[in-house]
Amino acid sequence: MNVQYERYQRQILLKEFGEAGQQKLQQAKVLVIGAGGLGCPALQYLAAAGVGTIGIVDNDVVTITNLHRQILYSTDDIGFSKAERAAFKLHQLNPDITITSYNFRLTNKNALNIISNYDIVIDGTDNFASRYIINDACVLLNKPLVYGAISRFEGQVAVFNCKANDEITPLNYRDLFPYPPKDGTILNCAEEGVLGVLPGIIGCMQASETIKLITGIGKPLINRLLTYNALTNQFYELVLSSNKETAALIPKDEEAFVNTDYDWLCSTHANNNFEIEPLYFDALRKEKNITIIDVREHGEIPAINEFTHLHIPLAQLQQEASSLNNNVIITICQSGVRSAKAVKILSDKFGTTKKIFSLQGGIINWKNHQLKQQHV
Repeated sequence: MNVQYERYQRQILLKEFGEAGQQKLQQAKVLVIGAGGLGCPALQYLAAAGVGTIGIVDNDVVTITNLHRQILYSTDDIGFSKAERAAFKLHQLNPDITITSYNFRLTNKNALNIISNYDIVIDGTDNFASRYIINDACVLLNKPLVYGAISRFEGQVAVFNCKANDEITPLNYRDLFPYPPKDGTILNCAEEGVLGVLPGIIGCMQASETIKLITGIGKPLINRLLTYNALTNQFYELVLSSNKETAALIPKDEEAFVNTDYDWLCSTHANNNFEIEPLYFDALRKEKNITIIDVREHGEIPAINEFTHLHIPLAQLQQEASSLNNNVIITICQSGVRSAKAVKILSDKFGTTKKIFSLQGGIINWKNHQLKQQHV
């Protein structure tokens, strides 16, 4: 028996799929952006299914905090490139396919060149700047986009930029979310946490939608948003409709796309000069006339017992800011997202009369730094 046929025999046996479906998979080119919680399961099942060409974009490295949900990696992979380790593991799973790793961040400067080489794009990212870059690039290049998102116990899946029925213009991510949310209002997994199995479920759904698009079987989630709640094991489906604002929000051509500052639009605060590293924070907190503020909600873990601080949730910070008398203020949250927002709130109130900082990487990063220092 042919080795290729034997590998894929169980899905070829499906009369809706057959050898024709397998051949379509072999000829397909899929780009997975983000080799994390969503990307890992999507990549594993696409590779196992026999998608002929897979691209992986991720500039991150494997950390121990990834391993409870990103089970493509192991403890031995900590510190190594996600894109490169994922490519290596997938080649072991299926040596008959072509896998290309892009060990850098997708930006508006390189997105069009990369995405243009693929048939379908899977968004497995966890930040809004990347999501809008991916969406707008797919619209400009007319590439189908399989969207996924997770937080805490819930996940979402949808298929964008595909025509349904007799639509003149297919819907895209901006029809659902025309504008990025205000900074700090929607938190990522590092801030709010996520149940480990959830991205596995949603990532597998993304792989399933991708296979359906390639082979033409079933009914893909085109213009439909499927939400899954792991706590109740319930699904909710929302039928999407076009948004009149959408067309004006997407760059009209390649030049406009390349010149759009997505980091600024989405307030991702790249390279902030108000962020301080744990080492500098440790030096500052020993000085007098310094106020340290935990802007997380009450009850969030890990608790802070190592140093004196105030606890003012971000939503209450503006109204309580008048009580802050010291000239130096350092804000802390889980991973640095909300504390960056706190810096903006306090800076708007105090101007340059106070020095205001955010702890880079949040309390998680600081505690990890402390552990490393103990072992030096």
